[in-house]
Amino acid sequence: MYEARLNTLIVERNADLGLIWQRFLERHGVSCEQVCDEAGAYAALRADTFDALVLDLEMEGGAAFRISDFASYRNPEIAIITVSANAFFSDGAVFELIPNARGMLREPLRLEDMAALVQHYGGRRVQADEPKTAVSGG
Repeated sequence: MYEARLNTLIVERNADLGLIWQRFLERHGVSCEQVCDEAGAYAALRADTFDALVLDLEMEGGAAFRISDFASYRNPEIAIITVSANAFFSDGAVFELIPNARGMLREPLRLEDMAALVQHYGGRRVQADEPKTAVSGG
């Protein structure tokens, strides 16, 4: 019997906040990698396949949009969950700008909401993939 593990990349410019998100998701059974800049995001996306991407939209110089484009190019099925404190995207424009966007969270966010979106949308990909990790039966 096999158990697939949801693999998520967190791109958050505030490393301390990203670590809080990472630890919360890991406590909910999600495998996470956390980076805080554009170069780190590209390196992670080249090195691994992710089921979900939690993306800070307020990164410098539009980096979030470049990261989302690269993530979608590397993995067309990736579920992108965006995070922003800015009301600019409250009209839903983020879903037009980022085709793989599956959810938009406003800061301050409830960690439970983030986990629910990651597990729901990222989990769809995990269920469709071949098994990733063997689990011994009892």
